Amino acid sequence: MSKQQYRSEMGIMGDILDVAMEGGRQGTIVSAISRRANLSHYAVIEKCEKLSSAGLVESVRTDKNRLYTITEKGLQFVQEFRRFQSVLDS
Repeated sequence: MSKQQYRSEMGIMGDILDVAMEGGRQGTIVSAISRRANLSHYAVIEKCEKLSSAGLVESVRTDKNRLYTITEKGLQFVQEFRRFQSVLDS
């Protein structure tokens, strides 16, 4: 998903899911998501909690960090979302 000055809620969630997907099974820390998705630390936590409630990401707390990993449901969502975007673009 592209970074734009003004993004929809879905665009922001898609950006977060993309970053989480790139993190693989080891997960992605909040600060990495914040940098790559161009969001504040607190906005990332808020959005990730919504994604976690929907079952699209999982949160794991370590000694120092909170890691987010994308779930199988999240991967399916990203695939469908990309397919939907390609239909809209064509």
